[in-house]
Amino acid sequence: MSDAWWECQRCAACCRWPGEVRVTDAEILRLAIFLEITAEELIQRCLRLRSDRLGLALAEQPDGACVFLVGNDCRVQPVKPQQCRDFPNGWNFPGFEEQCRAIKRPRPAVSASQTPAET
Repeated sequence: MSDAWWECQRCAACCRWPGEVRVTDAEILRLAIFLEITAEELIQRCLRLRSDRLGLALAEQPDGACVFLVGNDCRVQPVKPQQCRDFPNGWNFPGFEEQCRAIKRPRPAVSASQTPAET
């Protein structure tokens, strides 16, 4: 485990680069409820078949940005998928720091019942 913790600055760089944000059935339901549409409407408007054809992922805007990105704001911030919540501390890739404006901090101490994001 790294001693660093990346503090998100909500720059939205991660919402603009190529990749696939996979969504679970539970996330689809949460997103639909939050947007006040049916799961079927969400699937038609905002999701696409994953490249491995084994599930669904968030769709992209014509410029490649996430379908839920408006300016630098996430329309579904309170219910965004876990994959989005986990970046860049739960997963990242070599060189992400060149685009992401997250600030590197010492990893916060946590109790057994907390995750670092809760501190």
